[in-house]
Amino acid sequence: MLERRIHVANCSHSPQSIRVRRAIDQYLNHWLEVGMDWDRWMGEITQAKSEFANLINASPDEIAISTSASEAISSLASAFDPRGKRNRIVTTHAEFPTVGHVWLAHQKYGWEVDFIPVRAGRIEIEDYERSVGDRTLVTSATHVYYQNGFKQDIKRIADIVHGAGSLLLVDAYQSLGTCRVDVQDLDVDFLVGGNLKYLLGIPGVAFIYAKRAQVDSLKPAVTGWFGQEEPFAFTPHILEYAKDARRLDTGTPPIIAAVAARAGMELINELEPSRIEARTVELSQFAIEVAREMGLEYVGPSHISEKGATTAIRVPDPPSVETLLRERNIVASARGDVIRIAPHFFTTKHDLERVLRRVKETAETVAGA
Repeated sequence: MLERRIHVANCSHSPQSIRVRRAIDQYLNHWLEVGMDWDRWMGEITQAKSEFANLINASPDEIAISTSASEAISSLASAFDPRGKRNRIVTTHAEFPTVGHVWLAHQKYGWEVDFIPVRAGRIEIEDYERSVGDRTLVTSATHVYYQNGFKQDIKRIADIVHGAGSLLLVDAYQSLGTCRVDVQDLDVDFLVGGNLKYLLGIPGVAFIYAKRAQVDSLKPAVTGWFGQEEPFAFTPHILEYAKDARRLDTGTPPIIAAVAARAGMELINELEPSRIEARTVELSQFAIEVAREMGLEYVGPSHISEKGATTAIRVPDPPSVETLLRERNIVASARGDVIRIAPHFFTTKHDLERVLRRVKETAETVAGA
């Protein structure tokens, strides 16, 4: 596809990797020729968890698998008890909507949910200091704002949150695969990420990191047989959570999506996220400079250290601009009042210059329609 199109919608879905396609084909061929093979399937899940653990510098026993970030965060949210002194959840208006929806849905169990506002496209660190207090059990923060690419200082947020006695949950969906994410260095308690964006996977799979020290306290109500210590014991009258992060697993795992996820993460790990990050920073700086030279309205962070891979350009009628770009063999992603330009390691500066020129042309066409 990259021979015919420029793909800068990686914040939404990556293009298809040859390695990922090969892994899916191998799975389908095995299913065709062998049929049911639980041992192989469980081996695929183990490998996928290990690859995710490698990606974030965690241990495989700290990783659970899910079908989406929504299910993953729902499972985590259901594992906490609001009946103690700490019955507040602090989150932000920069979260992907599913995060806020999950926390709000849990208000009926006794949680109070507070939202930190987005101010001029960013979240001020001082707002965490004001909002997280001695009644906050969980602080839920995105790593990169999906709309404009604003990247939060997770390590600094962790210091504030832990200083107030709160746990920190990070949604890293928009950052994993574009930069180094080290859960040990960042000192996060929980992290959620999916695979269809910069990790080169497909829809239907996500992973949860749960710090080993926190696992025993988790008693998820969103659960299933794979969250049990002995899933193949078939004892419906006994609820015995797994002793590690598997207790956040739910039903039969998404095997084919995990196969694709493992292959995509293998490629990212081989390339090394730190090297991809250096390339992402270079492309981001170039995109901002070219956009401004062309007179386009860039609406993201002013400091490159606060920017993820996404470069957001304000345009009239973004969905129409997205459609016109696709007709010109450019795949980008509209959100809110912007068109998002989200390159990856395979994107060239020539690609970006061509994309931004087309964005300017299509925006002028839409404005004049």
